[in-house]
Amino acid sequence: MLADKAKVSLTALKRMESAAELRVYESTSDQVRRALEAEGIAFIRSGRNEGVMLVDVHEAAERSRVR
Repeated sequence: MLADKAKVSLTALKRMESAAELRVYESTSDQVRRALEAEGIAFIRSGRNEGVMLVDVHEAAERSRVR
């Protein structure tokens, strides 16, 4: 479960997902972002556009070791 991997409460995660844009601590958002990145989700920005990209974390780690 994402809340477990990010080490945040389920309530905090539900607040982040809320359509009402409820506030959460910045540290909570950072923990969730890091947990998602550890599972291969990359957050990208290009100008005004934002998105996500799936990355093979094992392949990326292997490539960085080779360099």
